Amino acid sequence: MSLFAKNETLRAVFPNIFCIFAGQKSSKMAKKKILFINQEIAPYVPDTTMSLMGRDLSQAIQENGHEIRTFMPKWGNINERRGQLHEVIRLSGMNLIIDDTDHPLIIKVASIPTAKVQVYFIDNDDYFSKRQMGKDESGVDYPDNGERAIFYARGVLETVKKLRWVPKIIHCQGWMSAVVPLYIKTAYHDEPSFANTKVITSLFSDGLSKSLESNFKQCVEFREATADLLSDYNDVFDYNELCKLAIAYSDGIIPIDKDVNPELLDYAKEKNIPILEYNSDTFADDCEDFYNMLAPDEEEVEEE
Repeated sequence: MSLFAKNETLRAVFPNIFCIFAGQKSSKMAKKKILFINQEIAPYVPDTTMSLMGRDLSQAIQENGHEIRTFMPKWGNINERRGQLHEVIRLSGMNLIIDDTDHPLIIKVASIPTAKVQVYFIDNDDYFSKRQMGKDESGVDYPDNGERAIFYARGVLETVKKLRWVPKIIHCQGWMSAVVPLYIKTAYHDEPSFANTKVITSLFSDGLSKSLESNFKQCVEFREATADLLSDYNDVFDYNELCKLAIAYSDGIIPIDKDVNPELLDYAKEKNIPILEYNSDTFADDCEDFYNMLAPDEEEVEEE
């Protein structure tokens, strides 16, 4: 079932969230390049709110005429044969250095037949292929989840650079993409592919149960993304601290379910970051308007 087909809304749960649209739909927006950086996408992993969102939103935005690219990690429970994944040799072969260790980056690709959406998979034997998502078979968080998130973030951004593709919007979903906003605004801010990109983070209540490794701040360091930028954050990075990092470097926030920590929403409000009220009935159209508000077309800016 499509997530957008479910008749539910969070308006009563978050009455003070800034509502962008007040029930009015804007005129048709011009075609945009939109990058979706997902943690989960159905049908490659079991159906969850996040995995259905990963599939349905990218499909809806593409069907509305926009050019998209969609990424997710190549988790160990993904059946490559059934999903018809194959390696993209011209994009693979790079090594990413994290905490002074080289990690090979492998890029695979497949298409969701029912959605007509192409998905790029970030793969690495140590971080993804031999392991599940955030937890091992016994249900315990992997001790190097922070490194995995860093590898994923940099892997996606380096691949987009190789594609010579310039997204107007980057939409991040899941804790695995939480480092992306920091990198876009610091380490990659001068890259032609990302110089004028706006970043949106979706917040979910389902996250990590344990804190990240103690060397997380050190591992994050890359170019202008220095550990000093994280000095205001707790030395122990738990799920909420990771979400705060994503919020601080994002241009817009979307809380997806009713159990999102109110502290995170207050944090976004304190930083005057626009928050899109989630309504499943009109979510794709609302996202289009949100994208357009954050990154208006040049002709619209000139008219104003």
